[in-house]
Amino acid sequence: MADPVKVLIVDDHPMVAEGIQSILENYDDIEVVGSLTDGRDAVDRMGALAPDVVLMDLNMPKLGGLSATEIILEQHPGTRILILSMHDSAEYISTALSHGAMGYVLKDVPTEEIKQAIDAVMEGQTYLCTGAAGSLKPKGDEAREALTGREQTILLELAQGKSNKEVALALDISVRTVETHRKNIKRKLGISSTAGLTRYALEHGVLQGTGAGF
Repeated sequence: MADPVKVLIVDDHPMVAEGIQSILENYDDIEVVGSLTDGRDAVDRMGALAPDVVLMDLNMPKLGGLSATEIILEQHPGTRILILSMHDSAEYISTALSHGAMGYVLKDVPTEEIKQAIDAVMEGQTYLCTGAAGSLKPKGDEAREALTGREQTILLELAQGKSNKEVALALDISVRTVETHRKNIKRKLGISSTAGLTRYALEHGVLQGTGAGF
């Protein structure tokens, strides 16, 4: 018999996390190795918990799901990450996939569908729940498409008013690296100011609905 799939739940809503965990624990081929409330904790504990799949919320304190996804995949490239979110906009879904997530599941789906998503990503497939798949359309914004996943993360952080030093600390990179990405983002988008970056992020849904980004 194959080893069970190790699953880590990262969500700052206890009721959501507990509900998912209680369902997944009914499956013999799944082992829930932990339930955390913040992306920073997930990054710090990946080595010890060694999950095969991470169920990652987007909106969390300290470190959001997108930034955590990017860091985890840099440090543990074999990990499969499934995004759990209440947001069904194409912007959120496309951005999550561009950051390396292998699937996107809305929080209002039947919990059994999360099991289907886990099975799919373990087989190397990309999984979008019905609501997410219906929202995903090709992006018409060529400038935004040109940004790399790292640049989109930097854009999100800068659009929240963070300094280069704060961004560097949040993403575990050097201030000089942030400065380089910042210049490249401004050049690609044709924007010369931080206020312009914030306005661009708002207009393109990066900060939509939360006031604090992903």
